[in-house]
Amino acid sequence: MQASATTWILGAKTPPSVQPLRLRSSYRPANASSTTVADSFSSSSLMAGAVATPKWAQKTITLPPQRRGCHLITSKVLKEIGQDLSEFKCGLAHLFLHHTSASLTINENYDSDVRVDTETFLNKIVPEGYSAPWKHTLEGPDDMPAHIKSSMFGCSLTIPITDGKLNMGTWQGIWLCEHRDAPTARKVVVTLNGV
Repeated sequence: MQASATTWILGAKTPPSVQPLRLRSSYRPANASSTTVADSFSSSSLMAGAVATPKWAQKTITLPPQRRGCHLITSKVLKEIGQDLSEFKCGLAHLFLHHTSASLTINENYDSDVRVDTETFLNKIVPEGYSAPWKHTLEGPDDMPAHIKSSMFGCSLTIPITDGKLNMGTWQGIWLCEHRDAPTARKVVVTLNGV
């Protein structure tokens, strides 16, 4: 069956002879035997359309102002998205920070010394102050270093969802890294997608 929409690959139109790739899911719930998801549906339920439909949820979280440094925000994020998150069996959570002078990363969630050491490292490798070589100083001597640090860690994260929970390692947590001296409220858009 020919796809009705035009397919684009790296900016070039796909030749008409190329057929869309169709994939069969091999997802298996953790408590399932060696059967595939398709095997777990009876033929009558498949005919009735009982296959899970992908769903989406999105919420913008406003985090309170934090002092400069790395802050563990996992519990704050979960408090805000927990109800929606619990409705997903399998999927992805995408977090996107609306700012260019802060960043998100996943790292150690137990020993706070890791957050302190990370801030020390960032301050050591990115020079700051009016004697630093930066041209962009209109917003203060900490602004350009904050932009660089933000680019180093990035403004987004993608985390797997499994059985209604973020599927992170035991010692992993979500960090907000505040790179400015003046505390500012930060907005994070959390988008959940899955079944």
